[in-house]
Amino acid sequence: MLSAIEKLQKFLKLEAERNFDNRAVVGGLEKILPIWTSEANDQSVDPELIQAVVEHISKYQQMDTTSRAGVINKLLTLIENAPATITLLDGQNTISQQPDKKPSHIIEENANRASGSPANASKVIESTSRATRGATTRFGTESSSLGLNAPLTIIPGVGPRHAQTLATLGMHTLGDMLYYFPRRYDDYSQLKPINRITYGEELSVLATIQNVENRQIRGGKAQITEAVVSDGTGYLRLTWFNQPWMANRLKPGQQVVFSGKVDMYLGRLTMNNPDCETLEQEHLHTNRIVPVYPLSGQITQRWLRRIMHQVVKYWAPKTPDFLPAELRQSAELMDLPTALYQIHFPDNQESLKAARYRLAFDEIFLLQLGVLSQKRLWQTATAPVIPMPENWLRQQIERLPFALTNAQQKALQDIRHDLQSGKPMNRLLQGDVGSGKTVVAAIAVAAVAQQGFQAALMAPTSILAEQHYLTLLHLLTNQHDAEVPLQQDQVALLVGDISESEKQKIRTGLKSGEIKLVVGTHALLEDPVEFKHLQLIIVDEQHRFGVEQRAILRSKGKNPHLLVMTATPIPRSLALTVYGDLDLSVMDEMPVGRQPVETHVLHPVERERAYQLIRKQVQEGYQAFIIYPLIEQGEREEVKAAVEEHERLQKEVFPELKLALLHGRMRGDEKDQIMHRFRNKEFDILVSTSVVEVGVDIPNATVMLVEGANRFGLAQLHQFRGRVGRGSAKAYCLLIPETENALENERLAVMTETNDGFVLAERDLEQRGPGQFLGTQQSGFSDLRMASLTDLHLIEKARKQAQLVFEKDPLLNDPSHQELKKMVMRLFESGKGDIS
Repeated sequence: MLSAIEKLQKFLKLEAERNFDNRAVVGGLEKILPIWTSEANDQSVDPELIQAVVEHISKYQQMDTTSRAGVINKLLTLIENAPATITLLDGQNTISQQPDKKPSHIIEENANRASGSPANASKVIESTSRATRGATTRFGTESSSLGLNAPLTIIPGVGPRHAQTLATLGMHTLGDMLYYFPRRYDDYSQLKPINRITYGEELSVLATIQNVENRQIRGGKAQITEAVVSDGTGYLRLTWFNQPWMANRLKPGQQVVFSGKVDMYLGRLTMNNPDCETLEQEHLHTNRIVPVYPLSGQITQRWLRRIMHQVVKYWAPKTPDFLPAELRQSAELMDLPTALYQIHFPDNQESLKAARYRLAFDEIFLLQLGVLSQKRLWQTATAPVIPMPENWLRQQIERLPFALTNAQQKALQDIRHDLQSGKPMNRLLQGDVGSGKTVVAAIAVAAVAQQGFQAALMAPTSILAEQHYLTLLHLLTNQHDAEVPLQQDQVALLVGDISESEKQKIRTGLKSGEIKLVVGTHALLEDPVEFKHLQLIIVDEQHRFGVEQRAILRSKGKNPHLLVMTATPIPRSLALTVYGDLDLSVMDEMPVGRQPVETHVLHPVERERAYQLIRKQVQEGYQAFIIYPLIEQGEREEVKAAVEEHERLQKEVFPELKLALLHGRMRGDEKDQIMHRFRNKEFDILVSTSVVEVGVDIPNATVMLVEGANRFGLAQLHQFRGRVGRGSAKAYCLLIPETENALENERLAVMTETNDGFVLAERDLEQRGPGQFLGTQQSGFSDLRMASLTDLHLIEKARKQAQLVFEKDPLLNDPSHQELKKMVMRLFESGKGDIS
């Protein structure tokens, strides 16, 4: 029977004789890899040679003829220099086998035929050698070793079925495995003598097998394996259920390391189903910090840990570090190969911490480079100058029916600077609920319209779009004032439920330039909507729109100015990352006369007090919201839901009042109709889910009652609270959690301590993470595996290092930055360059 080496030689020679047409094996050379690697491992072929074969053959099909000649020549040369001893298939004996050393004339002859000269073939061999050094990271470094792009079936013990299971976990290549991190670790690194272990501990014990036996239980339907071990200080009983082979594996007198949780049975300490490894084995499951990976039901931790160790042990040291040594030293970072090994199989807690920090730094650092690249892209573009002379600006401010706050004036100056700079504005206008962002945006619209350009405002819902439309009409038009920036027929509302004829009229006006301002929803993104000269885009509630939607709207103009508005206060850590490419204006001052909303956390038994307050406010002519976390009750009957509660409230609690129901399953036109009628005071109370969170303006509403308040984040509760108190009357926000849980109620109590949305946003980020700030389509930020967007220290450190790199080499053209450049491009290519 031919050895694995001889088989490989045979295939390679045949391929050379066929002029490298990749038909020496049916389906191509790479078809031999799964079986050949298994045989080679069984025969103890040098692992370096196995990996070299996999690296080259796995990419053979994509190569041209000249490159293939170089690969075949290189592999045959490696085989000639391989270790001479080869293990026979039966594993009993070894023979000295000297590989056939006759391929050179064949290869040279065919290489000359393929490339024209022997010199060309040698160049191919050398370039192939250079191209296959190193390894790839999950981000896809393209100059790295071809091997990490190989399928998982090349790993001994991984067949098509296991490969399919691993694919469901997100692992398709060896590179994916390197970046498939453990979800937690069991620390078995501290050995303890048996006489010092206590119930409930998770630890390792080094002991000698005293005896081991199998016995049947449950009338022969199950088996139990029991072993007694001793380390000289005491005895410990170990049990395994339905694992009879353990009795053959463990022999009396053998020294073994056991790891697991200490249990107790009939007053004696035991370990149930412990992991065990003999003293001479390399310990993967015992006597160390053991990684625990996310699993599917078809594989076990021990199996995946063993496979992972094969990959990590070989490939982590070969992974090139894309961070320059100077940067690593400055930032005090572990090198990448060490970090990748230590994150999977840490030597100690300190090494694990350092590995986590390095990999988290990489994620934020790469995102920062992407953010800075995006910002630079906008800063190098040009846009028409939009002048805002002092006299003109003063006239616009004096026309307003109220005085601007200092925060509004500062934001206005920021926008004025951007519009006059000759470069596209890219600004985030961040202001708490009711801080007056729309007024500032209106003056920007007026400036753009004065120059004959067009502006578009996009809102997430029809009701909010109409609200903005009416506000802007009021601020920018006046039939009796010839000096106003716009006339009523120059302002349009484009939402989904207006008639097709009206839509067509608006489209015609936008294309001709007669309409200067359009307010709308996603309808603005439709292909038929064309602008003559769109120069200002305003996006309200930024996190509600995906990257592609904003890119479509931007494409309807030529480098238009972008103003993003949000009432969700952005914590500093997110302002540096998610919104790091935007210039930031913060409006942290409320208009004069606006009263803070009085907030209380009530126990569930105090619900009647809330109902009494609502009755009193309705009797005085005001309205109320009641919010529920669910639409309908399902499996979790203890959770109150809007549909059932609306019916109960109308029949049993407020039979004399008019109640309306609003939730997310209603059609858009249905929701709009309900909100219109509520705004027109046709209803006293609106029972709703969280759909009222964004931007609804009901000045007559004075009570916000939130049921199941513990199910909402602080930032979301603050948005609910912002729906009331928008008039001159005193307003109230009442929060009722589902239980008396002291910890939850303590969290909610923060709402009673402050009306500052920025303080609440920081608390919310700490407690619940960044999800509610990001939406679902923020490019690059959903794949963070190690970094936390709550770690401000790490974010600032990574941003500082990214800025240093960017200041010296903004295009990343330096030879030492090529791997970095490819990784940044790969990370953001799906986002089309538009991050926030």
